[in-house]
Amino acid sequence: MSLADALPPGVRFIERDWLSANHVLLVDADSTTMVDTGFVKHAPTTLALVDAALAHERPAARRIGRIINTHLHSDHCGGNAAVHERHGSRITVPAASFEAARAWDIDALTHRDTGQPCPRFPVDDALAPGDEFEAGGVRWVAHAAPGHDPDSLVLFAPEEGLLVSADALWGSGFGIIFPELQDESGFAEQRAVLDLIESLEPRLVLPGHGPLFDDVDAALATARERLEAMASNPERHARHALKVLVKFRLLFMESETLAEMRERLGDARILVDAARQVGMGIDEALEWAADSLVAGGQATREGDRVINRD
Repeated sequence: MSLADALPPGVRFIERDWLSANHVLLVDADSTTMVDTGFVKHAPTTLALVDAALAHERPAARRIGRIINTHLHSDHCGGNAAVHERHGSRITVPAASFEAARAWDIDALTHRDTGQPCPRFPVDDALAPGDEFEAGGVRWVAHAAPGHDPDSLVLFAPEEGLLVSADALWGSGFGIIFPELQDESGFAEQRAVLDLIESLEPRLVLPGHGPLFDDVDAALATARERLEAMASNPERHARHALKVLVKFRLLFMESETLAEMRERLGDARILVDAARQVGMGIDEALEWAADSLVAGGQATREGDRVINRD
């Protein structure tokens, strides 16, 4: 039996990739709630995957009545506009991000700072830590999960032991600790989130990226080892972030010259700050990140052009 077979009947998990975050569908008789919608580039694929996942449901349940975002990084909310346009969905965001999303403050939302586009979408409701809701025949509780993103939430179903962990915990680690790249606290918050997850004792985790997993102890041990290595050497974390952000850019653009990358990422303060932490200017940092990805087999180069490699 696969781990997906262990999910309650009203809970569906759609695994994506490292450009679009995974989706969780919570199916009720009158509509479906969708947790996270992926990146804008793959919005048509997102719509098709949702249609396929709900194809055998009654017509009312095929409608996405509500979107819930765990956080508002572009790989988790970039499909909001497309899903809203198709389904007329209400959109719920973390309470700490509600005002920034309503005003569409792309600096507060970090879309400009990361160089990652996201189409504007309306927001209707806020979800705060401690709030509860029912969806997919399951009771969910929202918990604060700062670290990767200060405003992020994770969703826990205590009766079923299910955790929608967003980028707080994957089977192989966790997301970049963005606040630390801008000289703000994040490692301590991530450490506390891992302790929270351990205290919840989930039996099955639905992560923001990567497959479902049930060996939570092993995932926590891996995450803690990586976190302590980063906290003891912040430059290592910054170098890792530079590679991840440039890789994300290549997944998005597929190929780009370094000159184009420099021009288009000139306002990406998080990249600039990460470069500063390793003692580089942005030009040198982009060159270094591209060469590191090539050395690791994740990209190729033809002169100044960098080409994504899956």
